[in-house]
Amino acid sequence: MQVQEIMTSNPTCCGPDNSVQEAAKLMDDKSVGSIPVVNDAGEPVGIVTDRDICCGAVAQGKGADTRVSDVMSKDVLTASPDEDVESCCNKMEEKQVRRAVVTDDTGKCCGIVAQADVTREADGKETAELVQKVSRAEKRSGCC
Repeated sequence: MQVQEIMTSNPTCCGPDNSVQEAAKLMDDKSVGSIPVVNDAGEPVGIVTDRDICCGAVAQGKGADTRVSDVMSKDVLTASPDEDVESCCNKMEEKQVRRAVVTDDTGKCCGIVAQADVTREADGKETAELVQKVSRAEKRSGCC
């Protein structure tokens, strides 16, 4: 199975100069918990999650006008649409992340694959391994 078979195509994105309030509104409108952050060329430069906004802005007393680039994760994991889901899962496990931004041949964001996508589509063993390894307590992020 390839990433393109389980990814969300053409995800809602924002720019690094958008405010966290704008990003939160997009998340609310689309019922998602993360948004790829892309530059003017459409290339991923980060990813912002609802947790980033909560812990990186709200919990720190920062205003709604705080730039996304101030709270986003800059070390974004990418995958290609034709990559095997197993390979993508291995990278997610290694980095202990729950999502990967999918990029096309030109490096532009064309999708996102999340742990939930793998859970819905992959076999039980692969799913269990991903959830277990991503959830290890070795690395903590955010404020909580």
